[in-house]
Amino acid sequence: MVRITDQEGSKFEATLEVVWKYLQSPEAHGGAHRSSRNRAMQPINATSFVVSWEQNMNGTWVKVANRITVFPPLGMVAEAIEGPLAGSKMFTVYTPHGAKTEVSVYGDMQSTAMPPAQLEAAVRGAWEMAFNEDSEGIRAFAKNPR
Repeated sequence: MVRITDQEGSKFEATLEVVWKYLQSPEAHGGAHRSSRNRAMQPINATSFVVSWEQNMNGTWVKVANRITVFPPLGMVAEAIEGPLAGSKMFTVYTPHGAKTEVSVYGDMQSTAMPPAQLEAAVRGAWEMAFNEDSEGIRAFAKNPR
């Protein structure tokens, strides 16, 4: 297991309210992640759901599923239940800064597909890609929130 903290002051160019509305919009949020396909969501209760999709990993489509529990407006927990990171747990915390929202991610990551030395770099790369896709998606969403 590798503990990873990504708290480098990354900020979305939107208020916390807009970020949460975006996260709750399957079309806007799911559509922003271009390296995934065949997304599905299954509610568990009022604050938890399982989201599954196929993720393009080095040219191969891999089935992934996470159990997500949301704690608005503080953040969310994602538990990887299927895929190469199964057993991993991530906390994402959103901190308002006026017209911007800081995002910090903390994870205990594991993988049967790669050794710990490669795992951290792979996870950081995936988190950066997700942040960049969400940043673009949030900018577009903020112009026309649904």
